[in-house]
Amino acid sequence: MSSARFAFGATVVLTVLASTRVFAADYTPPPYIPPPPVEEFSAWYLRGDIGFSNQGVGSLFNSNYSNFTSVTNVDRGFDAAPLFGIGVGYYFNDWLRFDVTGEYRAKANFHGFDVGARPGGGFSDDRYTGSKSEWTFMFNGYVDLGTWYNFTPFVGAGVGISRNTISNFGDFSTCVNSLSCAGSGGSDASGGENSKWSFAWALHAGVGYKVTKNLTLELAYRYINLGNAQTQPLVAFDGTTCGCHPMEFHNLYSHDIKLGLRFNLDGFVEHHYAPPPQPIVYQPVYQPQPVYQPQPTYPPAPTPVYRSRG
Repeated sequence: MSSARFAFGATVVLTVLASTRVFAADYTPPPYIPPPPVEEFSAWYLRGDIGFSNQGVGSLFNSNYSNFTSVTNVDRGFDAAPLFGIGVGYYFNDWLRFDVTGEYRAKANFHGFDVGARPGGGFSDDRYTGSKSEWTFMFNGYVDLGTWYNFTPFVGAGVGISRNTISNFGDFSTCVNSLSCAGSGGSDASGGENSKWSFAWALHAGVGYKVTKNLTLELAYRYINLGNAQTQPLVAFDGTTCGCHPMEFHNLYSHDIKLGLRFNLDGFVEHHYAPPPQPIVYQPVYQPQPVYQPQPTYPPAPTPVYRSRG
């Protein structure tokens, strides 16, 4: 009787364990939701700019000024002129970027007027005309100040060189009391075209608007100092020399308004996406069913034979 109870209890326990293994093997884990793919993009960009300049000059100088007790620059200014630039840049990180630019600044008409006072009395005046243009090459750095609704304000600075060209320069003199004039020594004169390389530096401020992932529209203000320039030695309009020296332009500068486009070079390359991690697949593990040995069968005990005495 006890052997039968033990066999029944063992059968129940094994059945429960077997069913538990089946449930564990049939368990389906929750679906794996991978994170969104991270797109890789190029940090290089191209840029193009157009704009207008509002130029000025700190002072004019001519060695002939030494003939005067004082020379006053009554007028020295330039008309507005267009500018065109291209460049290539690099995003160092989300808030710092750099670019190298080349720019042609078209001819701006110059107008000037000097009044010179001579020792002992009397005065003379010179009216100047001409034009100025530049080729400018700059290395610039910018700090992006954050983005709100696709608008990113920025500030920056740059250094470089500028090839300043003075052309069509004319000096028209009016002398009083037969005294020699400030720039041309008493006669109308002109100066041939002359170019000069000079150190340049700039300050930037503006805002960019991200039109698409690869295209940013930029509106910017720039103050740029272009250095110095000068004409060829002045000669009289009849071709004779007048003992005049070149007219020098000191501290050329400009207040520029520019409209530009920045195009991310990612637009030319294939997009690459970081592969999402693969979900863990739980493979069911099956255990073979245990093989139970049948209970041994014992032969019946022999019937004892009783012998009687007698």
